[in-house]
Amino acid sequence: MKPLDSFTIRNDDPDSSLNRIKPKKRPDWLKVRLSANSTFGDVAGLMKEQKLNSVCQSARCPNIGECWGRGTATFMILGDICTRKCSFCAIGSGKPEPPDPDEPYRLVKAAKEMGLHWIVVTSVDRDDLPDAGAGHFAAVINEVRREMPDAGIETLVPDFRRREQIAVDILSESPPNIMNHNIETVPRLYRQIRPGANYEGSLKLLEMFSERGLVTKAGLFVGVGEEMEEVREVLRDMRSSGVKSLTVGQYLQPSKDQMPVTRYVLPDEFQELSDYAYSIGFEHVASGPLVRSSYKAEEAISVYNQNNKPKVK
Repeated sequence: MKPLDSFTIRNDDPDSSLNRIKPKKRPDWLKVRLSANSTFGDVAGLMKEQKLNSVCQSARCPNIGECWGRGTATFMILGDICTRKCSFCAIGSGKPEPPDPDEPYRLVKAAKEMGLHWIVVTSVDRDDLPDAGAGHFAAVINEVRREMPDAGIETLVPDFRRREQIAVDILSESPPNIMNHNIETVPRLYRQIRPGANYEGSLKLLEMFSERGLVTKAGLFVGVGEEMEEVREVLRDMRSSGVKSLTVGQYLQPSKDQMPVTRYVLPDEFQELSDYAYSIGFEHVASGPLVRSSYKAEEAISVYNQNNKPKVK
């Protein structure tokens, strides 16, 4: 186990929330009952059969029992090895395999068997690829559109760093219903929590997609040393970048190898953030301890429908 100091984000003020020790016990509102129903097993078996990855497993999501138990999953394309190593993430890092050209077909086959009407697709970072993986996202989207024309698609994309324009051009030609990209945390903590990423770059990516007419969504987690005013500032930056849908959740340490939780944010604080987000113009907000980017993602379709109403002549 890594020493706590290797993850501690320090501040000169001894009373600052940045110096709080990891809570020893999860509060009751974060306790999740695992599902063991047949649908959960069916989803697990199907993912294995089609040789597909799911961020639900790789990121050790606390909602996997609920989501898989109701027959939904978030597909993770481009392998399960990331070219970066963020301190909050349990996904393995290293040298990934080349993209699998058959993956879009296997994903659609699984989505059909699961009877999905809303498909969420994410990926690891692929800094090794000329387009950072944007073309593979487009291939998946195009295959879903061809075989499941009535299904909605949400993509949770990486930052495509240094290839943003290439990615925006590719995905604007094959757009999903919702374009999601996570900011993750406040800019002051990026260096420790999200090395290799850039706060302004992520905001610019969201702005570029918004300017192309895509409905954009973004998320972040709390409980890692941020102050609430910093979070509100991030929300204002998101809105200025055109983001319309927002998710905010509690960070939970996936394993002993990731950074510890600084504090457990109270449910009332999540409600306050939700109220604030709506007050500054967000059209859809999911803010709560167990909220994750793709948790009940289909609820964001209301934003897409609102922004894509037929124009009255």
